[in-house]
Amino acid sequence: MLFSAKIDLAKRMIEPHTKHNVVRLSALKEYFNDQVEVERMINSLGDLVVYEYFENSFGDEEENVNFGLTVLYPGKVGREYFLTRGHFHEKRAAEIYIGLEGEGVILMQSEDGKVEWRPLEPNTVVYVPPGWGHRTINTGNQRLTFFFAYPSDAGHDYEIVRRKGFAKLVVEENGRPVLIDNPKYRT
Repeated sequence: MLFSAKIDLAKRMIEPHTKHNVVRLSALKEYFNDQVEVERMINSLGDLVVYEYFENSFGDEEENVNFGLTVLYPGKVGREYFLTRGHFHEKRAAEIYIGLEGEGVILMQSEDGKVEWRPLEPNTVVYVPPGWGHRTINTGNQRLTFFFAYPSDAGHDYEIVRRKGFAKLVVEENGRPVLIDNPKYRT
């Protein structure tokens, strides 16, 4: 199958796309450290959109590549920056991220708990190796928009991240993002 799509940064989307998902703060409650603050924010500000993504998915067939565009909005829950759920791939697979606008980081964790983070900003490519869980975090004050691509048969395990979390959190300290231990992390 031959396929092409256009990234429209003015509209912050990729066209055509086969999937568009909008993820609100209520859907991420368990992924943030301070769940009480999440509830307070929802009650006072409404159920904010934290991120959305447009994807071209080719099912779970081997030899294909799914790709798309994510827009992660700025904000914080307490000191913790807005983030994506994060996931490990069900099948050991790499993933590529390319920063298009804004500033953030990709937090990565190996299966044995080693944590790394890399900046994600315009014209930056981040390679996530096979076997590493990862999530994206917007550390700026504008939208973080990035392109992603991964093998179609990789699958996603969000449940392990929901249950265990990542060993580190990215929070604001003195106006800058820093890594701190996640007090809720379960090995």
